[in-house]
Amino acid sequence: MTDSHAGGTSPNSAVGAQELTKYFDSLLAVDHISFDVEQGELFGFLGPNGAGKTTTIRIFMNLTRPSEGSASVYGMDTVRDTLAVKSVVGIVPEVSNVFPEITALSNLTFTGALYGMGRRELASRAAELLGMFGLEEYSGKKAGQLSLGLKRRLAIAMSMVHRPRVLFLDEPTSGLDVTASRSIREIVKRLNSEGVTFFLTTHNMEEANQLCDRIAVINHGKIIAVDTPERLRQAASEARAIEVTFDRRPTVDEESGLAGVDSVSGIAEAAESFRLFTSVPESTLRSLFIFMEKHDLRARSVNTPGPTLEDVFVKLTSEEH
Repeated sequence: MTDSHAGGTSPNSAVGAQELTKYFDSLLAVDHISFDVEQGELFGFLGPNGAGKTTTIRIFMNLTRPSEGSASVYGMDTVRDTLAVKSVVGIVPEVSNVFPEITALSNLTFTGALYGMGRRELASRAAELLGMFGLEEYSGKKAGQLSLGLKRRLAIAMSMVHRPRVLFLDEPTSGLDVTASRSIREIVKRLNSEGVTFFLTTHNMEEANQLCDRIAVINHGKIIAVDTPERLRQAASEARAIEVTFDRRPTVDEESGLAGVDSVSGIAEAAESFRLFTSVPESTLRSLFIFMEKHDLRARSVNTPGPTLEDVFVKLTSEEH
């Protein structure tokens, strides 16, 4: 499942890969992938740990060189045009890159100095970023004393010092609590609305669903799908489900009998409800009500939610396997 922007270089492309490949000795980490990210797009790179997501980012940042193929940012080759590329990209790695022994303000000014910014411009930009990311009250605090969520905010602020046009985020909310994760997502949405293009790697299905315009699904170094979150879900008809909560706990035999309801391909239990996976929900519903009547069960609630991105990912990766 691949859309029209999956390969080839679009004239509006901010980030592009052409048959991009990376070997580490005999290990094929990135396997001849091609895709384009449009200017202003929030693009998700979704896959399990070890799928090749971080290696792909490292190639775009010229932290590692491709074995074959090419990567480009705004038409500039990441190997040939290294300095030009670095001037328009920022990165927030999964492992924090803040300097713990210096203050939040010093982290910003030091990062700006690495990009050759003058002292006056740096002072102005650092103050602007501290305000933008809600870090003013922590400006004089050592970064090592900040919470994980505040460190992640500071890391994004550092990546924005030189006003990049493209921001690479590697698992931006990994390890954060719900409140901190929501704060990071709001920052990403705001920066994107101001014109920053995002390349976001994650294995968090819900995060990709909330944030991304399009998603590439990668597994074992190969891209197996590129599309919008909505179309990915629509395409996974086998991942449809019926969620039912009964008025009492079914017996062991009754639970086993649920698997025999028409067109049920699998069952997942969550808290008090049962999720029946089916490709024909109408048939399954009819059969389910007959089953309930036979076993004197009543439904407290019945829902037919659409497939989640997690359902889609499991389906796509199992098909590939």
